[in-house]
Amino acid sequence: MVKRKNLIDWIIQNRVVSHLMFWVLLFISLPILAALNDGSIEKTVNSSLSFLPAQLLASYFLVYYQVPKLLFKKKYLKFGFSFLISAYVFLVISKLSSMYLTKFFIPKYYVEKNLIEIVSDPFHLAVVHFPSVYVFVFLMLMTKVVKDRFEERHQLEVLQKEKANTELKFLKAQTNPHFLFNTLNNLYSLTLDRSEKAPEVVLKLSDMLDYMLYRCKDAEVPLKKEIAFIQDYIDLESLRYGNKLTLNFTYHLHSPDVMIAPLILISFVENAFKHGASNNLKDSLIQIELTTNQDQLCFTVFNTLPQNRQDDTRNESHSGIGFSNAQRQLELNYKNNYDLKSTKTDNDFQIVLNINLK
Repeated sequence: MVKRKNLIDWIIQNRVVSHLMFWVLLFISLPILAALNDGSIEKTVNSSLSFLPAQLLASYFLVYYQVPKLLFKKKYLKFGFSFLISAYVFLVISKLSSMYLTKFFIPKYYVEKNLIEIVSDPFHLAVVHFPSVYVFVFLMLMTKVVKDRFEERHQLEVLQKEKANTELKFLKAQTNPHFLFNTLNNLYSLTLDRSEKAPEVVLKLSDMLDYMLYRCKDAEVPLKKEIAFIQDYIDLESLRYGNKLTLNFTYHLHSPDVMIAPLILISFVENAFKHGASNNLKDSLIQIELTTNQDQLCFTVFNTLPQNRQDDTRNESHSGIGFSNAQRQLELNYKNNYDLKSTKTDNDFQIVLNINLK
């Protein structure tokens, strides 16, 4: 399917190939139709050849000069005058080529006329030759309009995709220093206390940075790697909070091959710690649950909020980077295929994310 689409794109974007195919298909279709209608294939081929020069000249003159240079630039009077004169000239050419080709290929149908007789009979030219020539001219014009629309849409899709990829790379890059800043704060606290846990934090931080910098370049990564990354982050935060924090992280995957866009889930976990445990002087609770089935991924993060609402409100005014980052990544990766809901009370906050895996 992809190869077929690439072939069609190549044909449409290659002007010479697409034009050759257009005229060859038209030239072949007429004898086939004549044969189906018990007509004379020989006469039809001769007729097709005789009209072809005028069809080619009229088509390219209309499509590449008269329409873009006159009609589209609102030079309607010039366009009308140009069309009438050029049509008359091309119909005369059509009559001449038809007459001489008939004389060469099918002499029994040949009727000789001089140029003055042809030029002085505009009614015959309009009735007989105008439909034969300009039906194909207008058909090419419509084909060109459709082709241009297709190319414009294709170009717009390419630009939108490039823009989305650039923005996604920026958001992923933004996640790295945001995460690093928080974790280095944790490590700083441990070193001040001369904690024996500091080396363990450094090792985990090294593994996590390796994953973020080198393993997340693909559009999707195995969900089990994201889970391991989240678990490492939880372990780092748990070292910092100790018994002050009660944390439950449960997950169940229906298949080990589930894929997901990287570094989306971690932002919600990070926010749970930042707005829950880090601001709470008393015991705090964080519950994280991840489940998948054949159709959906469901991710729930619940955290208690500190009693000191003034401090919490002050922090919220400048702490939305992670959450808004995650929302934007969801929009870019799973547009119309995800549902994110948040619930906040005086005592707790919860997000529920559902992603359509299909």
